[in-house]
Amino acid sequence: MVTVIFFANAQSQNVQIIIGPDEIGQNQAWTITVTINNDHLKNYDNFPEIDGLQKRGTSSSSQTNIINGQISSSQSIIMTYVPVRQGIVVVPSFKMKVNDQVFSVNGKKVKVGPPIHGQPTDPFKSFFERDQSDFFSHNQPTEFVDIKEDAQLALTTNKDEVYVGEGFTATLSFLIADNNRAPMQFHDLGKQLSDILKKLRPGNCWEENFNIENIEGERISINNKGYTQYKIYQATFFPLNNQSVNFPSVGLGMIKFKVAKNPSFFGQNRQEDYKTFYSKSKIVKVKELPPHPLRDAVAVGNYKLDERINRTQLQTGQSVSYDFNIYGTGNISSIAKPNVPANVNFDFYEPNVKQNINREAGHVSGTKSFAYFMIPKEPGTYKLGDYFQWVFFNPETKKYDTLKSKEVVTVTGESYKNQSIGSNDLGSFYDRIDATDNSLRFFSNDRWMKSTINVFAMIVLGATVFFLIRKK
Repeated sequence: MVTVIFFANAQSQNVQIIIGPDEIGQNQAWTITVTINNDHLKNYDNFPEIDGLQKRGTSSSSQTNIINGQISSSQSIIMTYVPVRQGIVVVPSFKMKVNDQVFSVNGKKVKVGPPIHGQPTDPFKSFFERDQSDFFSHNQPTEFVDIKEDAQLALTTNKDEVYVGEGFTATLSFLIADNNRAPMQFHDLGKQLSDILKKLRPGNCWEENFNIENIEGERISINNKGYTQYKIYQATFFPLNNQSVNFPSVGLGMIKFKVAKNPSFFGQNRQEDYKTFYSKSKIVKVKELPPHPLRDAVAVGNYKLDERINRTQLQTGQSVSYDFNIYGTGNISSIAKPNVPANVNFDFYEPNVKQNINREAGHVSGTKSFAYFMIPKEPGTYKLGDYFQWVFFNPETKKYDTLKSKEVVTVTGESYKNQSIGSNDLGSFYDRIDATDNSLRFFSNDRWMKSTINVFAMIVLGATVFFLIRKK
């Protein structure tokens, strides 16, 4: 019986220490194997000295598989012992350090019997001559066979046709069928993906990248056949014009292992090979929006309005805050502020803008908020819907829609309109002062002023003559 001791330490390393069977023949080897799963075997020490068994050296192996949609990897170090005599061998309890963690292993008794029939009687020849030549010197080469894989690289989109500005999600995945038996693993994925995206990203679209960092398998069904999907890249694209979006075929290189035709315990049972998988090209058609005066300016998506005002009973001349929040699914970045008309009843100031974008479950959603400050200038009751409206196109209903404020405010206080007019008149009067010349040269250029001066001069001259005559 082989004893398997399993550990899971605080660093989430899965460690197995496997010690050999309870009974062997004198011509058979006995082993202690340390295996670490889904991590690197960085260091180890302290294989025990066993009275009655002699160390013959270590061997190592590593393995990474993608089989039946599951990724697994392991690394092992194997210490081989050979018996020096028949009888009962006591394997003492011992401690081993693996990746700087200490593990305790319980001992056991091993019965060493006569040589097994059909085995060479010399244990040294049994393992270190015959097996060494078979497995380490490769005097008898292992034959490897290529197993046909059931896997593919696929580029898919959730829509085949969209409007200008309407989002669609593209996903590049590696799909492995449930009945696949060919072991594979990813190879230099970061560099490959960088080259792939240079070819894949369309130039006529706004991109919202989902930024996949960890590639994890997800069970899906395609035409009633089970697959494990490994998403490599996913993004939502928003076409900027009516040109079709073309995705070319791209290739992904994978490590694919050939397997030994006659596998053995100590020999090399896999041979590394490479294969490139290619996706099919894909075209997404783009159509113009229906006729509308704002067709070239509106956002496209499914949006709703959340508006907030801190009070609805207002005083003229006092500022009030008003938030016009647009939320829903679509290209949040492209949402423009409402076009607020100029008027004599309110002063509206440029809004503060804030946006929040969520990319999940293959969709882009979020909120874009416009925070306004406004000052009422005239008393009365006003519908803010007369000032705050926002038009968009909804691709689900295939219609244009308008988000319109439903708030109603009441303004009391004195009118600021006359003050505004007076202020404007006063300003225009004082503005003319800077352009005025008070010299006589200025008046000489005015025909009316010339006539006035001439008349005044004649009056003065006549009065002077009259005074002198009367004095005589």
